[in-house]
Amino acid sequence: MVTRKKSGLGADPFKSQPNLGIFSPTEPLTQGDDQDEDSTPLTVGIAKIVLPQQQPRRYFDPAKMQQLVASVRHHGILEPLLVRPRDDSYELIAGERRYRAAKDVGLTDVPVVIREMSDQEALQIAIVENLQREDLNPLEETEGIIALLSMQLQIEQQEVSHLLHRLAKASDNVVGKDREQLDLINAVFDVVGGMDWKSFASHRLPLMNLPKPILDALRKGKIEYTKARAIARVKDTKKQEELLDKTISQTLSLAQIKEQISALKAEKKPEDDANSLKEQIDDVLRLARLVKRSRVWEDPQKRRKLEKVLAELQSIVGDTN
Repeated sequence: MVTRKKSGLGADPFKSQPNLGIFSPTEPLTQGDDQDEDSTPLTVGIAKIVLPQQQPRRYFDPAKMQQLVASVRHHGILEPLLVRPRDDSYELIAGERRYRAAKDVGLTDVPVVIREMSDQEALQIAIVENLQREDLNPLEETEGIIALLSMQLQIEQQEVSHLLHRLAKASDNVVGKDREQLDLINAVFDVVGGMDWKSFASHRLPLMNLPKPILDALRKGKIEYTKARAIARVKDTKKQEELLDKTISQTLSLAQIKEQISALKAEKKPEDDANSLKEQIDDVLRLARLVKRSRVWEDPQKRRKLEKVLAELQSIVGDTN
């Protein structure tokens, strides 16, 4: 059952913000529209609200969720959830943290604003709502911006990074389709705020290529993205994971992480040299197999050099003393 609730729960957070521009799920109000009546939140049974299949946010900080639960228990839901009608239920568009907190507290009814919108509009609003939260971690923020750019540019998400890198290398005087795409990109970052697209391409896109353990730690808010990028420079997987664990357990600063990396580079164990030498020999042997099919055998001088090198190698390998 849907009922009017005229308590001070606030107006629709999206309808009153024309700056959302291309992301607004509704048309601007026309003369004669009853804005006050339309903006009054309703209450619906929480059991009738379902989560969308595609959710832009995947991680919720447990400590911050507990703080929200305590607030909801004491004050109730102060800002309505945004939903859209789906058959005999309502699909949640924005306000998943409040929804989860309300369920934890045991509320049976919650305030909502109901809007008709398409699948794409619903996903855009959900992403924008998440991006405007202060507690969103850098990885989810990066994923959200890529998703928005993908929808606005009508290209696959994996193509977004290629486009941004290409535009960053081009001159500022882009024309034609590039100019149209750049205008859309700037519109997205005007909505998101906090950074421009060039900074995003330089500092945020590289996060998507981080090793999985580092990505997981970053997603859960255990490390900052500057630390994540620094740790990823350690190529040895075992040492990289050890440094990651140490960073989290000891709360190492970025400067301390760099010191640790410098110390790792300074370490040079005999077995490391041996492994490197073995790799070089393997490379030479692979090259030798190619030499068999080359014209090197037609050059007497090169052939004599090869014979000399082979004799030295046989002498070294055959010396067991």
